[in-house]
Amino acid sequence: MAGLVSIHSLLGESVLIIYKVTEIIPLPCKLGVMKAAGFRPFGIFLLICIHQYLFIMQNNMSAVLKNLGIMELNPAYSTGIVWGGNAHPRIIDSYSPADGRKIASVQVASMEDYETIIGKAQTAFSFWRKVPAPKRGEIVRQLGEALRIHKNDLGTLVSYEMGKSLQEGLGEVQEMIDICDFAVGLSRQLYGLTMHSERPNHRMYEQWHPLGIVGIISAFNFPVAVWSWNAALALVCGNVCLWKPSSKTPLCAVACQHILAKVLQENEMPEGISSLVIGNAAGDLINNDKRIPLVSFTGSTRVGRIVSTAIASRFGRSILELGGNNAIIISKDADLDMSIIGAVFGAAGTAGQRCTSTRRLIVQEDIYEDFKQKLVKAYGQLRIGNPLDEHNHVGPLIDEAAVALYTKAIEKGKAEGARFIVEGGQLTGPAYISGCYVKPCIAEVENHFDIVQEETFAPILYLIKYKTLEEAIALQNGVPQGLSSAIMTLNLREAELFLSAAGSDCGIANVNIGTSGAEIGGAFGGEKETGGGRESGSDAWKGYMRRQTNTINYADTLPLAQGIKFDL
Repeated sequence: MAGLVSIHSLLGESVLIIYKVTEIIPLPCKLGVMKAAGFRPFGIFLLICIHQYLFIMQNNMSAVLKNLGIMELNPAYSTGIVWGGNAHPRIIDSYSPADGRKIASVQVASMEDYETIIGKAQTAFSFWRKVPAPKRGEIVRQLGEALRIHKNDLGTLVSYEMGKSLQEGLGEVQEMIDICDFAVGLSRQLYGLTMHSERPNHRMYEQWHPLGIVGIISAFNFPVAVWSWNAALALVCGNVCLWKPSSKTPLCAVACQHILAKVLQENEMPEGISSLVIGNAAGDLINNDKRIPLVSFTGSTRVGRIVSTAIASRFGRSILELGGNNAIIISKDADLDMSIIGAVFGAAGTAGQRCTSTRRLIVQEDIYEDFKQKLVKAYGQLRIGNPLDEHNHVGPLIDEAAVALYTKAIEKGKAEGARFIVEGGQLTGPAYISGCYVKPCIAEVENHFDIVQEETFAPILYLIKYKTLEEAIALQNGVPQGLSSAIMTLNLREAELFLSAAGSDCGIANVNIGTSGAEIGGAFGGEKETGGGRESGSDAWKGYMRRQTNTINYADTLPLAQGIKFDL
């Protein structure tokens, strides 16, 4: 499918408009309309090209959906191989931001459906927690193998439903595979510590036990990877999972559930180990359900406040992955060519819709003008278009509501005094028929502007000047969010200061790479209004378990701690 979309650049706009207006009319009738409109033979030839191109593209996508088990109308929930849900009248239609076409629909779960899921999950947990951790790891290993088989199809669906480039879609599925590999090894390394007791003939140690049902509420921008970060770890730790995906990308979740359900079925596992529920109302139910001891939530800071309050009120646990306002400091000692690549991919990749997207560039004043010119030139080379075309750098925003927020942010920035050196705006024309394509833009700003202090999920990059590194670090830290950060420098002292306790206050701090593109081996998450949660690698697994301290007395007396005497 990659490369087909580049035909847009060869087609006349009027021909494409005629095609769109007559989209439901058979090809012979289209040709009649064009002849009547006075089109010449070349225009008619182009129409035939469009018809064939769209026919091939739709057939290819139909094959992808079939391979992943996606139907025209998909059920509201799944507890494994069992799917159900027909009590709720609402249906979610999923449209591709790439071309505006409807992909498929999903039913919304009812309260009755939710209770069915919880019942199955509770029963499954009673079984799953007793399965040895390495055996649980073997199930996750098989999930990784299944994802390898379905990588191309699932990556294509991620690209088409979410709008990120095909390479990023495939990369997201690779991230799922990588976390499965990580979790397999982890299943044999759920270590606890052994401590020396102050009492004679006593032994102390700690061990880790599963929590129960883990709720996973994911966002549209990484419609499959974030689920896998949580599910792979939660499963090897002995938990069962309930996933509520974004209503903007439900089909990716349906596809993943089919893949994992087949693995579980082949291993004769019971229903309820991994469940899926569709609909925003289910998110509220999960957040307020005392039967779910842990909820991992990925989303905006605004919604995160509501979620964390609800969970805390019932003394539940939460893993929060919220907003980012990520900056790269560009030192005068930086490799500027390398810095340009990191900055442009960080800001424009995924159309600025990563939580780790680069929002701010803090540039040393001695190189500011030179770097600015290089940056503007690089932006002029960006190709914007259908994400399934591997030649394009930037795809669409997720929907027209996101476009409205992007436009509003630009207007607000200008009102505050932002000077745009690369202008933004919505792209129009047949190649952008979905209405979701926008221009990546750059504005010179002050860090204190209200719009700069906010996270805008769009390709808007703010340029800020600094004198000293201490000033740059203060600017970098001078926002409410604290997810990802980076410095571009070949100066060892600058790099070490940036990484020190007096440096970046973010959960992720990089040197000579950008703010996005974290690997699964490290714990992922941030500080301040980013929420403080950690997922994926390192010892993030501990967030999915409960710690238990054990003391064993193998003496023939009962001495008390701290020398307390209690004789009878």
